[in-house]
Amino acid sequence: MRALLAFAIIAASVLIALTTSPRLGLDLRGGTQIVLQTHDSPYAKADRGSTDRAVEVLRKRIDALGLSEPTLTRSGDQRIIVELPGVQDARQAMEVIGRTAQLSFRPVVSSGGQAMPDEMGRPLRVGSVALTGEEVGRAQAGFDPQDLRGWFVSVGFRHDAAWQRLTAKAACAEPGDPARRVAILLDDKVISSPQVDPGVRCGTGITGGSTQITGRFGEKEAKDLAALIQGGALPVPVGVAEQRTVGPTLGAEAIDASARAAVIGVLLTALFVIWMYRLMGVVATVALASYALISYAVLSAIGATLTLPGLAGFVLAIGMAVDANVLVFERAREEYAALPRRGVRSALTRGFRNAWSAIADSNMTTLLAAGLLFYLASGPVRGFGVTLSIGVLASFVSALLVTRVLAEWATGWRAVAARPSLTGLAGAGRVRRWIERRNPDLMRRRRLWLSVSAAAVLLAITGIAVRGLNLGVEFTGGRLVEYSTSRPVGADAARRVVSDAGFPHAVVQASGKDGVSVRTQNLSDQQERRIEAALRRDGGTVTK
Repeated sequence: MRALLAFAIIAASVLIALTTSPRLGLDLRGGTQIVLQTHDSPYAKADRGSTDRAVEVLRKRIDALGLSEPTLTRSGDQRIIVELPGVQDARQAMEVIGRTAQLSFRPVVSSGGQAMPDEMGRPLRVGSVALTGEEVGRAQAGFDPQDLRGWFVSVGFRHDAAWQRLTAKAACAEPGDPARRVAILLDDKVISSPQVDPGVRCGTGITGGSTQITGRFGEKEAKDLAALIQGGALPVPVGVAEQRTVGPTLGAEAIDASARAAVIGVLLTALFVIWMYRLMGVVATVALASYALISYAVLSAIGATLTLPGLAGFVLAIGMAVDANVLVFERAREEYAALPRRGVRSALTRGFRNAWSAIADSNMTTLLAAGLLFYLASGPVRGFGVTLSIGVLASFVSALLVTRVLAEWATGWRAVAARPSLTGLAGAGRVRRWIERRNPDLMRRRRLWLSVSAAAVLLAITGIAVRGLNLGVEFTGGRLVEYSTSRPVGADAARRVVSDAGFPHAVVQASGKDGVSVRTQNLSDQQERRIEAALRRDGGTVTK
């Protein structure tokens, strides 16, 4: 039964791995991440509720822009993380999604009212708000080549009566009178002030619950305006707290580097366990490969987003997968030393049974930490918690199910039973024999070790107090841009280049052999292009 279950899990993992693949996070496939901070307004407080409403408005706006697979999540009570895969220049998107977009419809009056310029720059007086963006049900950009009006935005209202009352009053003014117009304002700026058609009678108004906003629109302006109106107004103002731009080249390099680290880690771990446990080390290595397969399949099956910290969690769990095998094998050695007449297979069975509680305890503490990361953190840190949790569960299955099935099958061979030393479980092991031979008495010099530990702690505290912490952009705010150069640029040379470009206070670090990361506050897209041009002089071709 145990063997059948192990075979079913591995077969299902192979099928999933061949037919699906996990989604890659922004740091692996490239794009832009923007962290928005909500702020209090005279009308609303920036709390968890208003931030959640802002997330929904932003999601509608981004969907209207047609950006591929955007991700929006709330972080804390006042932060919103926006991920735009494949978007290297987020300036256009930010111009739309970050605006408050307070839409209002007001009557135009002949005297009194608030004076402001209309869409053509001519003076206009408007009355109080008659309709707000809350009444808008739909908005869509269109093009009319027949009447030579060009691009316009068609607006539909949720209730016909309010728009009809507004236009019915305006229709009572004579043609040419400013009072026959209706002003449409976005963020207290007139974007259109159409005149009610002369065919509409006084007191009747326009029925049908729709209107068209015309003006000197291009395609981009019309679609952006439609997206703003369709999305609605943000309940509270938002500002950019952090922005990251990662190019696809750096993402591919990160995947390659993580893959190499995983392969090297598996190979070194396999060599170690084979050296320590011989045949059982070979079994553990096969189980380790099944751990990697199961983890990858689960990530793909649940549609998890794989980030760079997530890959780190995946590689970290490799060592945890081996820890369980080591606990079992060491316990089996003790069982064999106590009762060698029962044979290696009996000792292995007792080793699995008696090591179960220790393995479960260690895995539960790690799962608890990973769960807290997922619940309390956001973005890549949450991805780390997800992959770490999956890795722990997969290591649990591979160690206590796959390893046990393979180990019991291998120790059941007659040749192995006759030569228990082949399993690596018949002796105490090289490391244990060395420790027993040296018999180190660590507590004999406990004052020395305590003094060394206290000195190390004091040195760490002094370093933090003197030099401070090098906080990332997640804590300080600002913008982080990562570049890849065709010629290696050292950290000192990159700092000099960026400083000469006008950013002496930017934090510049080397990333790999041909990568440079620049972190600073209040960096516009034009300034970012200036840094890129400066790096091009020493680094050759520069990509993000």
